[in-house]
Amino acid sequence: MSKEPQFDLSGRVALVTGASSGLGAGFARALAAAGAKVVLAARRADRLAEQVAAIEAAGGQAVAVSLDVTDEASTKAAYDAAEAAFGTVDTIIANAGVATEKVALGLVVEEVDGLLAANVRGVFLTVTEGARRLEAAGSRERQHGRVVIIGSITADKVFPATSVYGATKAAARHMGKAFAREWARRGINVNVIQPGYFESEMTAELFSSEAGRKFVASFPRQRLRPASDLHAPLLFLASDASAGVTGSVITVDDGQTL
Repeated sequence: MSKEPQFDLSGRVALVTGASSGLGAGFARALAAAGAKVVLAARRADRLAEQVAAIEAAGGQAVAVSLDVTDEASTKAAYDAAEAAFGTVDTIIANAGVATEKVALGLVVEEVDGLLAANVRGVFLTVTEGARRLEAAGSRERQHGRVVIIGSITADKVFPATSVYGATKAAARHMGKAFAREWARRGINVNVIQPGYFESEMTAELFSSEAGRKFVASFPRQRLRPASDLHAPLLFLASDASAGVTGSVITVDDGQTL
């Protein structure tokens, strides 16, 4: 097992949306291993129990909260619960989202609305609610606010069956840069990580198929990397080491967009 990259996040309180599985669960474990108190958020908090238990078993501190990122009241309630447990959230990882594997003519309007709600409104609500609370807690003076939006390489390159999904990720990227500009003097850094295709439970079936193997063969390096490749840039952007980094978009895709 590879070692986590070394960044000291002691004293930080991190909220990770979409933390019940996949990238979000890995982000939560990496943040906790670096010393942060971690708030794991998902629509059903009961699904987070295993992740919280694993973090606590490793000596970390974590709590689960219910959060539907598409709902403003749920977002406010989740932040209230996080503050009750650990204090002000100073590190926001906007990871929750949904995806489809359908061509444009195969999408129905309800699916389009779902993509927009989760991937655009959800990012907006998660990040702006956190920013309001950060500023109220003195981020201008402390310069300690950190926001990381998890986007996708489909924001930059057209991949099969990603028309609306890619558009929502392009919107998330633009919001990240716009937030960074708006909050430049408020002590809140906002950056975007754009992952490529990685090994995961969600992609296992796709990439074990003949079509999936051909897809991987089309990549410059003809391989898939583990999702833990994302942890080093995530922890850097969450740490004091990134004080001078805001409005950046970091692509981590093993060259898939080349």
